[in-house]
Amino acid sequence: MSTLIQRTDQEILMSFVASCIEDAAEKLGLDYAEVYARMKAVGMIEKYIIPHYDVLHTESRVSVTAGIIDTLMRWEEQR
Repeated sequence: MSTLIQRTDQEILMSFVASCIEDAAEKLGLDYAEVYARMKAVGMIEKYIIPHYDVLHTESRVSVTAGIIDTLMRWEEQR
């Protein structure tokens, strides 16, 4: 019999953040560490992905990835 592992809300949130970074990196053809550094530089994880998790995680992966990339590019231009 299998035992289900219960993850905390924080673990689920961080898994979502990681998947956003990895999916954007793959779509951009970049290393995930570079995309993470770019997101961190503009505060995207703390100011966009985490606060909007409740909405973002209900959207399709394609839509989320496109939105993440678009937002990253716009925020970098504004910097």
